[in-house]
Amino acid sequence: MNSIKRRDFLRYSIALGLATHYGWVAATPHMHHGEMMSPNMGGIGAIQAADLPLMPPSAMPSGQPLSPLVQLANQSDQSAVFEADLEAKVVEMELAGGKKTEVWAYNGQLPGPQIVVNEGDTVRIRFKNSLSQPTTIHWHGLAVPEAQDGNPQDEVLPGQTRLYEFKIAENSAGTYWYHPHPHGLVAEQVYMGLAGSLIIKSKTDPFAHLQEQHWLISDLRLDQDGRIPPNTLSDWINGREGEFVLINAQLTPQISLNGNQRLRIWNATSARYFRLHLPNVEWIVVGTDGGLLEEPLSAGDELFLVPGQRLEVIPRISQNGTATLISRYYDRRKMMVREAPTTLTLAKVELTQTDVALPQRLRTFAALPPVAVKRTVVFRERMASGMNGDTAGMLQNMFLVNDQVFDMKRIDFEGKQGETEEWLLFNSSHMDHPFHIHGTQFELINRTLNGETRQEPYRAKRDILNLKPMEKALIRFVQTEKGLKMFHCHILEHETLGMMAMLQVK
Repeated sequence: MNSIKRRDFLRYSIALGLATHYGWVAATPHMHHGEMMSPNMGGIGAIQAADLPLMPPSAMPSGQPLSPLVQLANQSDQSAVFEADLEAKVVEMELAGGKKTEVWAYNGQLPGPQIVVNEGDTVRIRFKNSLSQPTTIHWHGLAVPEAQDGNPQDEVLPGQTRLYEFKIAENSAGTYWYHPHPHGLVAEQVYMGLAGSLIIKSKTDPFAHLQEQHWLISDLRLDQDGRIPPNTLSDWINGREGEFVLINAQLTPQISLNGNQRLRIWNATSARYFRLHLPNVEWIVVGTDGGLLEEPLSAGDELFLVPGQRLEVIPRISQNGTATLISRYYDRRKMMVREAPTTLTLAKVELTQTDVALPQRLRTFAALPPVAVKRTVVFRERMASGMNGDTAGMLQNMFLVNDQVFDMKRIDFEGKQGETEEWLLFNSSHMDHPFHIHGTQFELINRTLNGETRQEPYRAKRDILNLKPMEKALIRFVQTEKGLKMFHCHILEHETLGMMAMLQVK
C-alpha cells in the first residue's frame, strides 16, 4: 500500500471508528438535529448536532462597495505614544434575514477596530472585559513582554479592566492582528466576532507613496434564527468553517483595485484555507507575516493563505475590466467529511491597469547568530478507544504536541533570550496543521515531503507556517523577550483542545 493510499485508508478508518463509537455517519458537516451534550464537556460546552437548519447565503445583503476598516483613534497627544480603549462586549446586530444576531465584538465593531502604530511607539491599550467569560488580547506576531502578550495565564476576568502596555520594536513594520487567547475559549470567542487588525508602519517604507487597501477575511455561521451556533463534532475535529465568507465583514463586496495599491490581506478565520485567484492579476508578494521581503516575489495567479496568516501584495493587472475574486478548493485532508471540491466567490472586482515601478530591493535581513540549540516539535492526532461515549474526553486528548496535550503548569522547552533556535517541525498526522509561535518571527530554511527536501529560495519573516500531512519543516528564530511563549496549531479548535505547548525564555 503506497503512502497516499495508506493515509486515505487511515483517515477513513478513523472516521468509521468515530461513526461507530458515536453513532455518527461520515457524510456532510450538518446532519443530526438538536445538540449532543456529553456528561463531561469541560470547556467545550454543547456540541451542536450537524443538521441544524442554517441561514441561506441569499439572506445576507451583498454586493455593496467595500468599506475600509475603521481605525481606532489615538487618544494621546504625546509624540510616539498610542493610547486607546478597547472593550470586549456583547452586542446585537442585524446581519441577515432581518434577524438580530448576538455577536461578541471589540468596541461593538465587526471586525474590531484597526490599530495603526509606528516602529518605536509606546502602545497603551486600556482593555475592559464585558463578557461573561475570561478573555485576553494576544498581539499576534509581536515581540512584547510576557505580561503583555495575552497569554492564557493572564486572563482578564468578567468585569475587569487592565492596561496592555508595550513598545513597538524597531524593524518590526508589518501586518499583524489581535485576538483572544484564554485557554479553552479561544475558538468560541473568535467565531463570535473577536478579532481586529494591527499595522506597524516603517520610517523607511519603500511603498509609502502607494495607496493602501485592506482585506480582512473572516467567516461566519448563522442558524435560521440568526444565532451563531456552537461547534459541531466535525468543527471540533476539522476546525470550524462558517458558511458566510466575508471581507471586512461584508459578503461578496464590490471592490475597486489598481496596480498602484499595496494590498494587505488577513486570514482571520478559525480554520479556512484560501487559494485566492483574480483573473488578469499577477500577485507580487512584497511582505509576509513579519513585514517586507528582501525583494518582490511573483506568486503567479494565486495567493495561498492559511488560518492566521497575512500577506502584503501589489496586484499586477494585465487588463481593465470586472473580474470575480475566488478561492479555489484546497484539500486539507479533513476527517469525517466527504466534501465535493467547491470554489468560493469572495468579491466582484473592478480592475484598473496601472504600471508601478517596484524597487528591486525592499530591505536586507541581518544574518542570524549561529544556532545554539536544536529541537523537534511533532504535531500528532491520537484516536482514543474505550471512551464510553465521552465525546469531550476523546476530543481533549486527540490533538498532541510531542505526544502531550497542553498543560499550563508544564514547561515544554527552556531557551535563552537572544539565542538562535533551530526547530524541526513534523506533522505526523493525516491533516494539515498551521504552526504558530508567539513572540518572534521565524525563517523557513527547508521543507521535506515524500522524501524530497526543498530549500526555501528566499528569506521571509513568518509566524505561521502550514504543515501538510507527514511534512517536515526546518525553521530558525531568536526570541528577544523573556518569558513564556506559546506555540501551537492555529486551527483554533485544535489549539482550544490542547494542541499547544510552551517555551520558557530566560
